[in-house]
Amino acid sequence: MDWKGNLKCMATVSSLHFPTLWSLHSLSTAPTPPRECRGSSSILCVNRTQSAKKSTTTSRIRCQDQSLTKRREALIQIFFSAISFPSFAATSSAETDVKEDFLVYSDKENKFNISIPPGWLFGTGEPDGYKSITAFYPKEASTSNVTVVITGLGPDFTRLESFGTVDAFAETLVSGLDRSWQRPPGVSAKLLNSKAGNGLYYIEYSLQNPGESRRHIFSAIGMANNGWYNRLYTVTGQFLEEESEKYKSKVEKSVKSFRLF
Repeated sequence: MDWKGNLKCMATVSSLHFPTLWSLHSLSTAPTPPRECRGSSSILCVNRTQSAKKSTTTSRIRCQDQSLTKRREALIQIFFSAISFPSFAATSSAETDVKEDFLVYSDKENKFNISIPPGWLFGTGEPDGYKSITAFYPKEASTSNVTVVITGLGPDFTRLESFGTVDAFAETLVSGLDRSWQRPPGVSAKLLNSKAGNGLYYIEYSLQNPGESRRHIFSAIGMANNGWYNRLYTVTGQFLEEESEKYKSKVEKSVKSFRLF
């Protein structure tokens, strides 16, 4: 069912700042050490050759680790932006009958489907640095919502594993968001679950600022090519702990329903 054009999103998504991903350069190869050594200096030469090889290997591993870290940090920025959306307010109601079953939102241009709780509204935007943002939210004023953020990727991002395994990435994501170690303490982030399936990464975690309510986050991450370049899909659902009875099952079901086609 195509709802596009029925509603407007009151959040000024175009004015939000979203960081862009950067491309990573290919690793260079160190010079090849001499193959032959003669006379009494042969042992010394072999030792130097082995030392050079060891140094080159260490350098390559370090560069690979740094590249992987940069990729993960770039994705962490996307997550941080996705969960920083303000509250949404409805300007009109959906021109559909409210039913008990979830409604399927299909985006033919961006090639994804997602199931939305009955009665929820939606809005779209195209801020700088992102290809598109689609937000789904309840009619009543609430910080609970589900967003689909699409970002262009460099040619070296060919699959989800480019960011590491789901467990490794989830750990890096949560530790990157956590600021509870600061003095005074900042936001506390805790990883609750991570798994891969349906060609997607699923991550569940919580965030809590000192003195504020705990926020629960469900995320799904996928990747697809539109014929010109790879694109990253970041689906983020969130709700406050005191609203878990009202929104948890809806948000979780919506995020898990996301599919690329």
